[in-house]
Amino acid sequence: MSELPLEGITVVSLEQAVAAPLATRHLADLGARVIKIERVGEGDFARNYDTAVDGLASHFVWLNRGKESIAVDLKSDEGLAIARELVARADVFVQNSAPGAAARLGLDPAELATADPALISASISGYGTSGPYRDRKAYDLLIQAETGLVSLTGSPAEPAKTGVPASDIAAGLYLAQSILAALFRRSRTGRGGVVDVSMFDATAEWIGHPMYIQMHTGRQTQRHGLGHAAIVPYDSFPTADGRLLIGVQNDRGWQTLMNGVFGRPDVADDPRFVTNTDRVAHRVECDSAVAAETIRFAGADLAARLEAAGVPSAVVNDVAGLVNHPQLAERDRWRTIGTPVGPVQALLPPMGFADVELAMGDVPALGQHTRALLDELGYPAALSAEWVSSGVVGV
Repeated sequence: MSELPLEGITVVSLEQAVAAPLATRHLADLGARVIKIERVGEGDFARNYDTAVDGLASHFVWLNRGKESIAVDLKSDEGLAIARELVARADVFVQNSAPGAAARLGLDPAELATADPALISASISGYGTSGPYRDRKAYDLLIQAETGLVSLTGSPAEPAKTGVPASDIAAGLYLAQSILAALFRRSRTGRGGVVDVSMFDATAEWIGHPMYIQMHTGRQTQRHGLGHAAIVPYDSFPTADGRLLIGVQNDRGWQTLMNGVFGRPDVADDPRFVTNTDRVAHRVECDSAVAAETIRFAGADLAARLEAAGVPSAVVNDVAGLVNHPQLAERDRWRTIGTPVGPVQALLPPMGFADVELAMGDVPALGQHTRALLDELGYPAALSAEWVSSGVVGV
């Protein structure tokens, strides 16, 4: 079997919650060794969000497979020395502590990078390393609100947050991408460096076209529930037995929908609907005309007609529909991973390599690898046992 892309790379992470753990989990999937530093007794607080996975927290199982856990009291001199020695042997240090917390603990990212020019020191912050909001605490929903993301999501009557932690995910993905870029640069120059991704900047980037509409027209993009703000018809429509989402991306697609699927040239050529700009201006009338046709068909029959005509559509699934989706089952996307409470199912990483399947390691118990890592660092077993007794480390 071919080598995993990041084999031989060691990542030490002082992480919690979602954003940084997502970044490092992707690095672990790609073959990196990821050592997760956790608090003695409590660990990453995401371990306690819920008990949905046979007693384990769903967030933690999702985000922490393939990692080694060492529990260390970083407020003790001995614990800090252990952490700094782990970082000294690493290629990458990752942290997403509260503003200034890592520095106060003695693990300032910039200082570590200065001490080791080959180290890639990567951080996720809430609002960035400068500016008036620099020191504010930042959680996913707070960032969704501050960036205006919630103003774009929801029904016309009420804004809503996204159903998944979009700001955390955005920051985690950009951090993983930045670390990969930094590793590639280091392979050419030998230099590491300091990387910072802010949740605010990552989410602002994701706002995308509504930001440009606002800047150039002064117009706030309106919320339309499942409907698209700039494309019509692109929404959920009633069928005889449920609803189906239909997405018409251009004027040719509109003609195909009305002529080829519904046999309604009169509607296709209605002056209110000929171009997308016309249809957006007459959204209610256009969507009503489409709904009057879709309601005549059972969902499966309509989906088949749309597919045959080349008009995109999708079932509006719930999460159970995703878990049981034939596209996942028939493409063999599920794997079994180990956890402290036994095997569970998990999805393969979305990055597919033709020559190698990415790693899907086990979810660690808190402090599961503490003794092994202390042994690896060369500490005597008697000293390790003393540290366990005194609470410097946890096992």
